[in-house]
Amino acid sequence: MIDKLDFLLALAREQHFGHAAEACGVTQQTLSAGVKQLENRFGVQLVLRGSRFQGFTPEGERVLEWSRRIVADARAMHEEVTGLRRGLTGHLRIAAIPTALPMIVNLTTPYRERHPDVRLTVESATSADIFSLIENLEADAGLTYLDNEPLGRVISVPLYRERYRLVTAIGGPFDGRASVTWAETGSLPLCLLTPNMQNRRIIDQQIREAGADPAATLESNSMIVLLTHVRTLRWASIMPEILVDALGPIGGVRTIPITGPDLEHTIGLVAPRREPSTPMVTALVAIARSLARTLDPELAASTPA
Repeated sequence: MIDKLDFLLALAREQHFGHAAEACGVTQQTLSAGVKQLENRFGVQLVLRGSRFQGFTPEGERVLEWSRRIVADARAMHEEVTGLRRGLTGHLRIAAIPTALPMIVNLTTPYRERHPDVRLTVESATSADIFSLIENLEADAGLTYLDNEPLGRVISVPLYRERYRLVTAIGGPFDGRASVTWAETGSLPLCLLTPNMQNRRIIDQQIREAGADPAATLESNSMIVLLTHVRTLRWASIMPEILVDALGPIGGVRTIPITGPDLEHTIGLVAPRREPSTPMVTALVAIARSLARTLDPELAASTPA
């Protein structure tokens, strides 16, 4: 039964019978037969079929919702029973917004020290995709904005407040300034994250509210791409303060706090709200709470346990 419910989850993710079968490591015929057996068991059609996958019936959507819960609980049970005998083992998958990626090391390093038999995967994703990945059991936890997206059924651990700096060439228009305003940043050739990224939407909104045009001359979903263009000294960018500090000094480049007004957004860990939670996720949440007290004691103190 669990394997057949996994087939439904794969179909929901891949939207294609062949790709779903490949993801499950079975033939397309085996996957189709498994779905058909589920339909026979429930006595209703779950999947809309034609020459290709066409979606789920209303009954299929409900079974899909239950499948997510049942498969997640089955995995948690297996993980806990195995952990009682051998300690934590398995695969922990973390999705993170691009601006938070440098902070992941502060979670993964202590996690690895305490649980060396757990394999870790870190994936870059948009804030909206992170919640979708968690819901579809494709990620175990995420690092994202806590105050700009609907959180849904998740545990959240605030870690730090994202503040913003202008990253620009030494000798440029604002060299020697202690700070710049959001309106002034709109006059520069900016390279920014793509509009599907929450960080970009925050920056665009703030520049517009300051009465300037937020149009970027270069966009990318990679912070590395942005950074390499800033290093040419032909572009400026707006990056989170904590990211700039993690990257360290860059030759020919300086960072300037952006004020008028000061702006901050809370970044934190999110994980499925499930009882009992999986041991691997429980361990990650504990490390996140400990890290929060180091990164931003004031924020941690104001957050309920």
